[in-house]
Amino acid sequence: MPMRKRRTRGARLPYGTLALAAAAALLAGAVTPAGARPGPAVGESRPVHSYADAVRESVWVDTGLDGDGDGRADRVAVDIVRPREPAAAGRKVPVIMDASPYYACCGRGNESQKKTYDADGRPVGLPLFYDNYFVPRGYAFAAVDLAGTNRSDGCDDVGGRSDVLSAKAVVDWLNGRARGYTSRTGDTPADATAWSTGNVGMIGKSWDGTVANGVAATGVEGLRTIVPIGAISSWYDYFHSQGAPLYDANPTWLSDYVNSPAARARCGAVQDRVAAATPYSGDWTAAWDERDHVRDAAKVKASVFVVHGQQDLNVRANHFGQWWDALAAHGVERKIWLSQAGHVDPFDFRRADWVRTLHRWFDHHLLGLDNGIDREPMADIERAPDRWTTDRHWPPRDTSATTLRPAPGPAGGPGVLGRAPAAPGSTAAFTDDPSLGELDWAARVDSRTPEKAGFVTRPLSRPLRVSGGSTVTVTATPSTPTAHLSAVLVDLGPGTIRDYAAAGEGITTLPERTCWGASTAGDSACYKETRARTTEVAHTVISRGWADLGTWADPRAGRPLTPGRPYTLTLKLAATDHVVPAGHRLALIVAGTDEGLLDPPSSTPTVTLDLTRTWARVPFAGGSGAFTRATSGPAPTVPLPPRVTPPPAVSAPATAVPPVAVTVPRLPGAAR
Repeated sequence: MPMRKRRTRGARLPYGTLALAAAAALLAGAVTPAGARPGPAVGESRPVHSYADAVRESVWVDTGLDGDGDGRADRVAVDIVRPREPAAAGRKVPVIMDASPYYACCGRGNESQKKTYDADGRPVGLPLFYDNYFVPRGYAFAAVDLAGTNRSDGCDDVGGRSDVLSAKAVVDWLNGRARGYTSRTGDTPADATAWSTGNVGMIGKSWDGTVANGVAATGVEGLRTIVPIGAISSWYDYFHSQGAPLYDANPTWLSDYVNSPAARARCGAVQDRVAAATPYSGDWTAAWDERDHVRDAAKVKASVFVVHGQQDLNVRANHFGQWWDALAAHGVERKIWLSQAGHVDPFDFRRADWVRTLHRWFDHHLLGLDNGIDREPMADIERAPDRWTTDRHWPPRDTSATTLRPAPGPAGGPGVLGRAPAAPGSTAAFTDDPSLGELDWAARVDSRTPEKAGFVTRPLSRPLRVSGGSTVTVTATPSTPTAHLSAVLVDLGPGTIRDYAAAGEGITTLPERTCWGASTAGDSACYKETRARTTEVAHTVISRGWADLGTWADPRAGRPLTPGRPYTLTLKLAATDHVVPAGHRLALIVAGTDEGLLDPPSSTPTVTLDLTRTWARVPFAGGSGAFTRATSGPAPTVPLPPRVTPPPAVSAPATAVPPVAVTVPRLPGAAR
């Protein structure tokens, strides 16, 4: 999603009664893309269909909505590429679908590809490799323009009914339950049931993946699997965090950004309604209920393959964490990849393995092939740049939350983080400084500085794995009627990480290209390669969370604070999976405005923490026993990495330093 810049620092078989014959044809022959590991000899679809001769067509599906108020039902444009041979033989194929608002305004993928058409309006080039790779293997690919975007009617409403139902209507059409037409305004019907099995898999990064989450949460029949990549699970949590505004907490400009020129002219009333229904105050309204897919996780029938960057500061890691937990609670079949990157597609950080895994996932869930992917480890996790591990279950089954308590430390140094409670009357205080953020706090954790309260463990004698979402409960007394809080967990120790804060968010794009499927003159399957962009660090923020203290009594509505009165609030920190190495320390930092991530409050509060009523609940693999073992016994000496030195400590609250003005837009799903 366009992003404000931070400072540099399972399935039915295909083809009906001809399933066996079709499967045999799909398994014949083999073409392995550059760099990919060869697949098994059986149980895998093969590129036996001509991509050059594929059917390329556009269909407009009736959504049943009239979002733009013109008195007729909106139609959304669907550009389709599908094998010609199965249709000619009366056989049917499943559909891979990417519903996006970005096909015309900004493009998709690392190279910002847009749709292209011939002089008669027929699709020529579709972004990404999905059609190039999967159509020869017996799939159709459908690229859907969300309502109000590119060639679709209606108005985009930023995650609301228009977004979700316009994409759901296409799933219904592919299953014979909705009407489609061969033109935007004509009456000639288009019938998908002649060539579609009705089995649909939705995929997409960011806004696209968010729509996949939303459609799955309707429980629509025929949607067999979704693959949300860096996707939103609740739109409220994209713009706010427990009442605190993140970035520009204003969704209406997003619709203006993605709407087609015609839609911009007719959709002002829709944008006004969205603005009125989503106040900057952070209060939860009915509009946020409509855009909360987590609450409808019980309706999900599709399997879910989640991919997310643990350092994604655009669609933050809390989105995959709360979605994953809700799906698990309802027994949804799941798989997950967690990278060290930011807002990056796995095609650009683990390409060969991604294509191979996605191929097998779709084969299993859309073609019904028993290739064993459902019996493989649930989770792949990047531990260091390009170094991955797997887990049979995620989080590991021996993971449990452990209560850690902050306490005062030695004079002039940081506080202590451990199992023992603080002595009665213990406090720590900080003054909000909107010009500083989590990296500043972490760099100064060993000094008492006025903008944060920091607490650290002793150096660990053995590795300690944090796996899942944490909470931090604070009892805080503000000096002003408004106060925002940030809490972060930090691995204090040197490491080499993907440089998620730099351009590319952890990748560098190379000039060399590799090809992933078949090409035509108008649609190349060849993409620029990438490599990990790394940096040496002295500390790594592994989880973060923010809240408005004014939501202490009601998470759905804030209220003014009484200066001098204590309030108790629990902050939710984003899910993570990180191993703190032996010799490193684990830190908890509590502060105010997280510069570049959280908008500051209207005042500049000093906040005093009652340490006897402040604690963190952190999920450790191995539970409290693992923490006890890791914080006892001798620890190895770990030197700082070369050229990494902490910045000087500030000597006074930086209340005279204004917040850095940041106006670069941050939009869902932008491929940059």
